[in-house]
Amino acid sequence: MSLHDIVTEELKKFVDPASGKDIVASGIVKALTIEDGTVKFVLEIDPARAKEMESLRASAERRLMALDGVEKVSAMLTAHADKAPPPDLKPKAKAKPQGPQAVPGVKHIIAVASGKGGVGKSTVSANLAVALAAQGCKVGLLDADIYGPSQPRMMGLSGRPGSPDGKTILPLRAHGVTAMSIGLMMQEGQAVVWRGPMLMGALQQMMMQVQWGELDILLIDLPPGTGDVQLTLSQKFIIDGAIIVSTPQDVALLDARKGMDMFRQLKTPILGMIENMSTHICSNCGHEEHLFGHGGVAVEAEKLGVPLLAEIPLHLDIRLAADAGTPIVAAQPESAQAVAFTQLAKSLIARDLA
Repeated sequence: MSLHDIVTEELKKFVDPASGKDIVASGIVKALTIEDGTVKFVLEIDPARAKEMESLRASAERRLMALDGVEKVSAMLTAHADKAPPPDLKPKAKAKPQGPQAVPGVKHIIAVASGKGGVGKSTVSANLAVALAAQGCKVGLLDADIYGPSQPRMMGLSGRPGSPDGKTILPLRAHGVTAMSIGLMMQEGQAVVWRGPMLMGALQQMMMQVQWGELDILLIDLPPGTGDVQLTLSQKFIIDGAIIVSTPQDVALLDARKGMDMFRQLKTPILGMIENMSTHICSNCGHEEHLFGHGGVAVEAEKLGVPLLAEIPLHLDIRLAADAGTPIVAAQPESAQAVAFTQLAKSLIARDLA
């Protein structure tokens, strides 16, 4: 169990008297980070309860200081989200056009894309982010799939991001990764019914108004296809490159080509392709079977002159780990499935992209 998980479990022992739930489940704990033995977090409360919650805050600090590996604890009380609402994600009127810009504090931005849905792009994004963090990188993960955000479930994120001033957003953190998703700003099961301008405004504000801090790499989990989000990202921000995820089957490759053509038209470098669900090995007899074909992405990558970055197997444990909120790289770091993502992370680090 990681130190982050140990600290989280310890905080769950404290109960919020108002809700009767532990302070993690009730969403009071915000912006929990652990770096070099220093634990920092915010308790977001109603100002009227400041005296009552100060005692709880002090007790939490003492308990956490007693944990092995913890050298310093800094906990602060801040106003409840109802008093400081999250930022308005609607686009601002009469915004002046501007060229691509960098995100302050972020060294590299890499988009993870696919031509069609269902090829495992979000699973690849989550596991790659955790694998990069395990290699010592400071990693951010932005779930930009506005209509179908899945990173909150895959990364085990819960609670609403705080906004101390109504303008900036405090991201959440899990498995060593700083993460943000539009799914964290909506009610569970609530559909996002937005037209293009609102999508573009939301993306720009999640890029620039989230307190990402100092990051080596920010991975952006894009929606499938070639739509407004991809266009806005490439036109408004400096992107180091795009990774295209596809399964080996012809239908998926046809759409992957379109995605790559879009990035080329937008002058965004293609870093390479990933063949997901590449092969399946039966857990009972060990027979290897290629349910979606095999090698199609490698042939396509060679034809288009881009590297084949990884071949990720089709394995039940990858799906189970994602549904449980702990990507396979964190859940089973020594497994063959996790090693495939770790090697992918190392290849990006070797190219000075993380």
